Amino acid sequence: MSTRLLLATRNAGKLAELQRLLASAVPGVEVLGLRDVPEYPEAPETGATFEENALLKAREAVRYTGLPAVADDSGLTVDALNGMPGIFSARWSGRHGDDEANTALLLGQLADVPDERRGGAFICAAALVTPEGAEHVLRAEWRGRVLREKRGSNGFGYDPVFVPAGLELTSAELEPAEKDAISHRGQAFAALLPVIGKVLGGR
Repeated sequence: MSTRLLLATRNAGKLAELQRLLASAVPGVEVLGLRDVPEYPEAPETGATFEENALLKAREAVRYTGLPAVADDSGLTVDALNGMPGIFSARWSGRHGDDEANTALLLGQLADVPDERRGGAFICAAALVTPEGAEHVLRAEWRGRVLREKRGSNGFGYDPVFVPAGLELTSAELEPAEKDAISHRGQAFAALLPVIGKVLGGR
């Protein structure tokens, strides 16, 4: 029988990513997004860490839908900015989800920072919560450096200014499958897959 799993996001890219990963790893699981369930009020992300925010979103999804849920919280931490924007990545400029403004503000703040000190990492925490009360959260990071100008049109957020360690291409210049295999979100979801299989398989 088919088991339904809710991914607590409206981001079509994230949904497609998890559907691709789960299709082969945990057959028989139908992954739904927030657009596929009746709308419910989404609480603000008030956690102090990526892990807390991911758990908040997953718990809320379970509470309103009764389905096992996966949620993630991710962002960019920049060494020269003491780990910021961090959990504020999506609203760094003051407007949530304004990629252009967020990236422009970040590049402005780093304008005087020399190339050798422009290191940082994308961080992702992925949480699984079930109606029975089981909770699992895993964290992954993707090290790299921040460029001075944008390159590439794939991806979203800060992808066009982030060059992963060991590569010359930005995250926005990678093919989706390449990015899935090595990104912070790809790593976190991949680590969560066996847990999802075990938890849902035992339902």
